[in-house]
Amino acid sequence: MIREMMSLQGRVALITGGAGHIGRSMGVALNDLGARVILLDRDETVHRVAASLDNAVGVIADLSDELALRASVAAAIDGANGGLDILINNAAFVGTSDLSGWAEPFENQTTDTWRAALEVNLTAAFALCQQVTPALRASGHGTILNIASIYGALGPDWSFYEGTSMANPAAYAASKGGMIQMTRWLSTTLAPDIRVNAICPGGVARGQPKSFVERYEARTPLGRMANEQDIAGAAAFMVTDAARYVTGQVLMVDGGFSAW
Repeated sequence: MIREMMSLQGRVALITGGAGHIGRSMGVALNDLGARVILLDRDETVHRVAASLDNAVGVIADLSDELALRASVAAAIDGANGGLDILINNAAFVGTSDLSGWAEPFENQTTDTWRAALEVNLTAAFALCQQVTPALRASGHGTILNIASIYGALGPDWSFYEGTSMANPAAYAASKGGMIQMTRWLSTTLAPDIRVNAICPGGVARGQPKSFVERYEARTPLGRMANEQDIAGAAAFMVTDAARYVTGQVLMVDGGFSAW
């Protein structure tokens, strides 16, 4: 019975930020469970990632350009015979742009980067949820999963960052906090046809400075940083029928970081 509940055979999933580390891992996980996966990202890399999966397609779209984004998503859903069962809002603005004022002390963070972060991390997610709601309603299994962050729910411990050039801007936290509340709002608004949940990943190991890793791991009950598979496993559970009675929830996938 559990095997059947975990199956995504015949379902279609759209994952934004699909060429990134976490997006790619979620695509692999959902693909392994039988889903056809639409990976959306901003450059050609997404096509190479999609080609590495058994049943996937890559779509190039800029999440900051709403009209182009909506057109790309509409075309992708049409290519899946008009159906969509799962939306995972995973893409995030993390300062990889030519804008200044991101990895800076609070006093030097700019409204330009603030607006860019909210546009990609929150406004685009809102627009996509709105656009695909008819398809998800028709699915019979419609579910939305928003990838937020522990920093959408918690304040940063700045002692982790001492002696490093790492950043934790206000805009990132605010956008992820907004995503958490949007999740709760949508869960009651779109019920009972569509389930809406969020997961909040803790820090994912990406070659951060040794001092940061040591401080972070010492603060984490499970004693390590996350990897992409940790996040993908939680995401896979949340979008399958194994979680069919779960909606409006925010799952902290953080090794116990938020339990103190």
